[in-house]
Amino acid sequence: MKLSEDLSDPRLLYGKWILFLLGGLISGGLIVYDQPGVKVAFLLVIAIWCFARAYYFAFYVIEHYIDPSYRFSSLWAFARYLCGSRKRKSRDEE
Repeated sequence: MKLSEDLSDPRLLYGKWILFLLGGLISGGLIVYDQPGVKVAFLLVIAIWCFARAYYFAFYVIEHYIDPSYRFSSLWAFARYLCGSRKRKSRDEE
């Protein structure tokens, strides 16, 4: 079985989602357990929400609203895209 076929198998994708969910719940729970308090829990929730929105922006907003011709495969590809976009804009302004 090819790697690309593995990545399209719904069972593996759901398994990956469950592992991410468990990893997040366990690590978040351990942080609150180590530093109990409403403030730490609230800041952790805000940090998670902000990172989720940034991830959404990097993949969905860029592709659907800013540059429909570009498809990102990773956050590294998104970072390279940002660096390239800044270079193109600065050259156009000169």
